[in-house]
Amino acid sequence: MGKDETRVIIFSIAFAFIEAATVVYLRHLIGSIESPDTSAEILFLVPGIAFLEPQAAVKIITDSEILNIEKIREAATLVMLGTVAMLAAKKIKEQIAYFFLAFGVWDIFYYIFLKLTIGWPQSIGDLDIFFLLPTPWVGPVFVPILISLFLITGSVFYLSLCRPLEDSNDT
Repeated sequence: MGKDETRVIIFSIAFAFIEAATVVYLRHLIGSIESPDTSAEILFLVPGIAFLEPQAAVKIITDSEILNIEKIREAATLVMLGTVAMLAAKKIKEQIAYFFLAFGVWDIFYYIFLKLTIGWPQSIGDLDIFFLLPTPWVGPVFVPILISLFLITGSVFYLSLCRPLEDSNDT
C-alpha cells in the first residue's frame, strides 16, 4: 500500500469518528431515532436496502430544521470524501478509486466508533438509516459494511495496479 492510500485511510478513520460523534450528539438532542414502520413508504427495494419516499424523512427526524441540517451534513460528508480523493490523485479513475477507498473505510469505522461510544449497533443485523439523500435509505448494518469491504478491496486492488504503471512512466 502506498503513502497516498495510507493518508486517505488515516483521514477516513479520523473523519469517521467525527461523524459518529455527530450522530451521538444528534441522538441526545432529538432522542434515539427509531426506524419507522416503512412498509407503506417503500419507493424502491433492492436486496438489503429499502429506499423510502422522500416524506419519510420527516418521520425519522421530525424537526425540519435539524432534518435540513442533517441533509446538508450528509452532502458535506460526500464533498469531503471526494475532496480528499481529488487531493490524492490527478487522474479521474484514480480519484474515483480513492473516493471509494475513503468512503469504505469511513463507513466501517463510523459503525465501529458508534459501537465503541454508545454500544450501538448491538448486532450487524440491526436496522439503520444509511442516508437521507436523495431519499431515506434503510436496512441492516451488515449491508453497508459488505459494500464498504467491496469498495476497499476493489480500490486497493485497482490502485496497486496503477502504481507500477506510474513508476515506469516516471523513468
